[in-house]
Amino acid sequence: MLQLALRRLLIAVPTMFVIITVAFFLIHAAPGGPFDKARQVPPEIEKRIEQSYRLDKPVGQQWVYYIGALARGDLGPSMKFKDKSVADIIAEGLPTSLLLGSSAMAIAIVLGVALGAWSAVKQNKPQDYLAMGVALIGVCVPGLVMAPLLQLIFGVQFHLLPTTGLARDHYAIQYLILPVVTLALPQI
Repeated sequence: MLQLALRRLLIAVPTMFVIITVAFFLIHAAPGGPFDKARQVPPEIEKRIEQSYRLDKPVGQQWVYYIGALARGDLGPSMKFKDKSVADIIAEGLPTSLLLGSSAMAIAIVLGVALGAWSAVKQNKPQDYLAMGVALIGVCVPGLVMAPLLQLIFGVQFHLLPTTGLARDHYAIQYLILPVVTLALPQI
């Protein structure tokens, strides 16, 4: 099992390298640039901006710098939020993402195994068909449909759960239920 995991990890590294390289060159092949939609600026300021982001260098040198920065974990500055890097923005959302993802996975494992065992014991009976129906709904209905549907039913119609308001530093259970259920359903 450990050998399989190591082999998969070794395959993942060159695969990610190829994907990153292809994406880099495809973005550079597309017309326009990252600052084309910005306000009109004088040419000398535009040159300074290109120099600061190394856009004045040949594409090959830009690629080498990009790969080096990624290897160091430098994802660059945010184009939307001033004085923040992309890594800072990811780090801010990581605790919430880990909490939601791990909770959904735990629920999916527990309920999935329980429904599978129940379905196996009650094979070809109504309980089996009910479990299969739940599994089918979870797989077939995408999260972007299920989330608003759950919000409408449990938040708007019955006022049982809040539909918004999860704060990153305050994790109240009622705010976690709908997102966790939405993430867990396809896995169940």
